[in-house]
Amino acid sequence: MLKQIKGLHHVTSMAADAQVNNSFFTHTLGLRRVKKTVNFDAPDVYHLYYGDEIGTPGTVMTYFPFPHIARRRSGTGEVGETQFAVAPEALAYWKERLDKAGVAGLGETELFGEKHLRFQGPDGDNFSLVGIAGDKRVPFAGGPVPSAEGVHGFRGVTLRLRDEGATGELLTFMNYEVVGKQGAVTRYAVPGGNGADVVDIETVPGSEGARQGAGSVHHVAFAVDDKAAQAEVRKALMDTGYQVTPQIDRDYFWAIYFRAPGGVLFEIATNEPGFARDEDTAHLGETLKLPHQHAHLRAQLERILPPIQN
Repeated sequence: MLKQIKGLHHVTSMAADAQVNNSFFTHTLGLRRVKKTVNFDAPDVYHLYYGDEIGTPGTVMTYFPFPHIARRRSGTGEVGETQFAVAPEALAYWKERLDKAGVAGLGETELFGEKHLRFQGPDGDNFSLVGIAGDKRVPFAGGPVPSAEGVHGFRGVTLRLRDEGATGELLTFMNYEVVGKQGAVTRYAVPGGNGADVVDIETVPGSEGARQGAGSVHHVAFAVDDKAAQAEVRKALMDTGYQVTPQIDRDYFWAIYFRAPGGVLFEIATNEPGFARDEDTAHLGETLKLPHQHAHLRAQLERILPPIQN
């Protein structure tokens, strides 16, 4: 069992419009943009990071906004919903706030005794705000949402799969354990995790496979402390038969990637060095930061990347 993993590090999705995406996460949800950079593999596309004050692992939602990308088709083999934690008493505030903002898909439900306020992002992304008592993570206080009502970070994600078996076994190997079942949903959680420590598997047998596009989660990243712990996880996964990438420098963390049996792309990311490695904490996310291999493209990229108004 991989005791190095304590929960999620970040969730990365795809969008169609950088400005719309930025406005939704910073203005509507009140998160902080902690980094404005570019996709390592497609530098003409932004990579935007949103989270708490410093981008603490377990709070960071990231996006690749591809202009003119088609919207996703939901189905199996994907992350069906991304869950954020808020104080239980904040749910009424959020229902009113999101309703006034005209956010789509607003609805209330309950799962494993927790109240969920479900809603959709601008690209049809599925989200929920989950009322969690006693979450000690501190919401970003510098945006339009008061700290008392703010987002603490992730609660977890829901994987929508045809079959739970092999992915459930993988999660168990990754330090998760089954803590409940409700209908078609099985809940896995890391004991003593980082707060972003829940993965739900919703089993939907016979459903059509998802097609990625705007609104899709591209990958889910799990957190480990450092590069040494990541190397241990990589070896253990490879010894178990998974095809895992080498350790890749993503500037703000090191990453390895592999495909889970149900089709979702998993990443293991380090908690170090963090988002303040190239910007002062007070000014995170304000200027365009480029990976060193794309630094020579700055003039070109600043011409072609659409401006983002804060």
